[in-house]
Amino acid sequence: MELHVVINGRKDLADQLYRQLRAAIESGRLAAGAQLPPSRLLAEQLGISRKTVSDTYSLLTYENFLIGRIGRGTFVNARPVKAEAKQSAADLACAQSLEKWRELPSPLRHPTLEGTSRYEFIGGATSRNQFPQEEWRRCTQDALRRIAQSGGFYSQPEGLPALRSAIAGHVSFSRGVVCSDADIVVCNGAQQALDLIARVVLEPGSLVAMEDPGYTPARLLFSAQGATVIGVPVDDEGIQVERIPDGVRLIYVTPSHQFPLGMPMSQARREALLERARQLGAIVIEDDYDSEFRYEGRPTDSLQSLDKRGVVAYVGTFSKTMLPQL
Repeated sequence: MELHVVINGRKDLADQLYRQLRAAIESGRLAAGAQLPPSRLLAEQLGISRKTVSDTYSLLTYENFLIGRIGRGTFVNARPVKAEAKQSAADLACAQSLEKWRELPSPLRHPTLEGTSRYEFIGGATSRNQFPQEEWRRCTQDALRRIAQSGGFYSQPEGLPALRSAIAGHVSFSRGVVCSDADIVVCNGAQQALDLIARVVLEPGSLVAMEDPGYTPARLLFSAQGATVIGVPVDDEGIQVERIPDGVRLIYVTPSHQFPLGMPMSQARREALLERARQLGAIVIEDDYDSEFRYEGRPTDSLQSLDKRGVVAYVGTFSKTMLPQL
């Protein structure tokens, strides 16, 4: 590793090196477990004798700042963390906001690796062994080569033009979505897409209608924006449109597979929903989170494909068919 050590003059060389290394360890710039350069290499870099470096390493090892491992080198030793007086949350100007966030539940969290069952029945997880890893590796390596040849500037915030073009073609063919490249915004997951739409559409006190039962993280997100979320019951055809109240500004639905019950929204219910959104002047978020998964036949086209007035914001994801890490 590269150390930032400055040797001034030719006096007290060992003391200068000792003080700077110790200060770096105590401040955390040299973290526990970090490997120091071999004494010969550091001596050459600093223009001092190897014995000076070796003696300094020995002293710091004696004081438990460093630890030597045979055949591996010299490492920064783990030290107890100093207790520092931090600002109390109750003293902060944003104390009430912090308390509101602390009180939010954390549903649908994936289990940790420790102590899991043999099979986990959780949403949003797919089988990694069915993914074409080698083809994906070749694609990413090609992309890295192209990036290395580029100018290194920030890209368009809505996403790379080539990617948006590919997505537009894909969702048009597979889901019947009526769109062009200009309609596509690439997000860091569907949750960011919901957040962006909510920030644009909602204000504190705005009414949001969503399926009940429904996707809890979306409900929490809309509530965090200051909106009032109204649960609308579902039946075997989907959301009961006639029970969407007046004054609603945003409607969140999962028409391909209702979350969490799984039934698709019927054609008649889809048409009724679009008409109700037109009457309210509301935006409809269509969360098409797993339409690619089905037992037989071709899935019903997206709700957006029926939208003639531009009121449906279609949100899709590649996390199920490709990689959640993507």
